[in-house]
Amino acid sequence: MINRERVLQEFFELVSIRCSTHKEREMGDLLTKRLQELGGTVHEDKAGEALGGNCGNLVADFPATEGQEDRPTVMLTAHMDCVEPCADIHPIRENGIIRSDGTTILGADDKAGVTAILEALRQLRERALPHGPLQVVFTIAEENGVHGSQHLDSSLLHADMGFTFDTHGHPGVMSYKAPGKNQIHIHIAGKAAHAGVEPEKGINAIKAAGELLVDAPQGRIDAETTCNVGRIVGGSATNVVADSCDIYYESRSRDKEKLDTITQRIVDHFKLGEEGTGCKITAEVSPDYGPYEIPQDAPAIEVARRAAEKLGFPIELEESGGGSDANHFNTYGVPTAVLGVGMTKSHTKDEYIEEKDLYDAAEWALAIVCEAAGETC
Repeated sequence: MINRERVLQEFFELVSIRCSTHKEREMGDLLTKRLQELGGTVHEDKAGEALGGNCGNLVADFPATEGQEDRPTVMLTAHMDCVEPCADIHPIRENGIIRSDGTTILGADDKAGVTAILEALRQLRERALPHGPLQVVFTIAEENGVHGSQHLDSSLLHADMGFTFDTHGHPGVMSYKAPGKNQIHIHIAGKAAHAGVEPEKGINAIKAAGELLVDAPQGRIDAETTCNVGRIVGGSATNVVADSCDIYYESRSRDKEKLDTITQRIVDHFKLGEEGTGCKITAEVSPDYGPYEIPQDAPAIEVARRAAEKLGFPIELEESGGGSDANHFNTYGVPTAVLGVGMTKSHTKDEYIEEKDLYDAAEWALAIVCEAAGETC
């Protein structure tokens, strides 16, 4: 049985620390200390430097207990950063619910995951529970496009299976499949002219963008593929025919071939618009992360499933529509599922989590480590 009061106090302490993307240093220092106190050897990579932040990803190794050295290596992960506003968070505990006071986010995304992992480590140590080799990864810069794990030093990873504690739903929810995502930047170059004196001599890039967007791919393409126009920036002043316009798209699919197809379809649509609009149009594609799918009978899923069953949690396997650090971990060769921790209304000032989910997430993290070692906690 986990220490519920300690879990609660740990969670309150973690959410009180401001750790927006690229500013995770204070959180990173605290977690490094925690991990070392619990017997881990901690490595901090150079991802923060690459991304212009002040902290890198943390990768901690915990040796197996005696006789368990040949057990599969388990990786538990969560991310350190959170979205704004995350300064001066004052959590309110009321009727089994922990919520923000309405002026900030709560930060359960993903301090609930961090808290669960830390409590599992404490239980392993305090109760001298048998376990195999263990890795804990706390990432940076997840919230702005999963860039922290994208720049993680993957040579530090040697796990056989991974579990990312970072999604909605009660503990027992498992995401085994998620889309890849591409960023697409369309630049339309027109020709400037004085809008009041000689507009005929100009080519309006904003007008061209509007015409091309009318029948451009948009929204849900099929059950596992979407694309979205999220931002348009153009022009310089109302008295100047706009000579440039930038369109920022994203494309997603849980199928790699479909992701490539919809991305190319978007690029081709705008490139074909050059002749009709008189503009020069270029497209730049930047992959954020690739899709993944873990077989439902894979060891990672089976271990998490058996652990949840022993705890009496309802099990729900889902296909996600969003990305997470697990996308990159799977790319690095560590089959990684994303697990529910109960975060609700994330990224809003209405964010909350049920106390029970906070405790259950910690129980699940502990049970997974024990289950992978063939033990019962």
